[in-house]
Amino acid sequence: MSRPRGIIIAIDGPAGVGKSTIGRLAASRLGYEFFSTGRMYRALALKALEAGLAVGDGPALAALAGRLRWEFRDSAGPEHDMYVDGALMGDRLSEEKVSRASSAVARLREVRDFMRDRQREAGRDGGVIMEGRDIGTNVFPDAELKIYLDASPEARAARRVGQLRELGQPADYGEILDFIKKRDAQDSGREHSPLKKADDGHYLDSTTLTRDQVVEEIVRLHAAAAGGGR
Repeated sequence: MSRPRGIIIAIDGPAGVGKSTIGRLAASRLGYEFFSTGRMYRALALKALEAGLAVGDGPALAALAGRLRWEFRDSAGPEHDMYVDGALMGDRLSEEKVSRASSAVARLREVRDFMRDRQREAGRDGGVIMEGRDIGTNVFPDAELKIYLDASPEARAARRVGQLRELGQPADYGEILDFIKKRDAQDSGREHSPLKKADDGHYLDSTTLTRDQVVEEIVRLHAAAAGGGR
């Protein structure tokens, strides 16, 4: 398949594994755009909380998503700034209550169908690293490079604690570890677009690797995939 801007790199994996950080760094190295699909679910969760909607109401959440005005504007880095109804979605998306609500929102088939279509529009021309839970299995099953990025729950909880504290937010390691384990079970066991490695994907365990080592491996895999004529 030939795409005008390059190949599509799909990075899937569980919560807190560092897909966004790794994806941005790899995109900068490759001159690609970066797209974090989790931001869309978090933004919808935030809007649902503000509107007082139940985060388990699929039809209501899908209707809300359709009413919102989604914009992705150029920024200085590889990732576009996301605006919803004209408002920049910033640090509020990192709040723990939004993260927990987005877990419920992301289980809804109606919501995932809406998000899948928007995400396909954003990445169809290639030259993009897109990360999420179902990019290689549902959004872009034809992606030229699929990576399942993993790490132990303990390592992911420690990283999440560090991220929250950098933002000046409270963080309890035990609570976050428990949430991550529950989120893993929910994401892997949900009926619609469950979290799993694509059959033709590459498994990459980052538990004992540095960010730079993970990025180097993605760059190496990209060279092989881009040169393979896919």
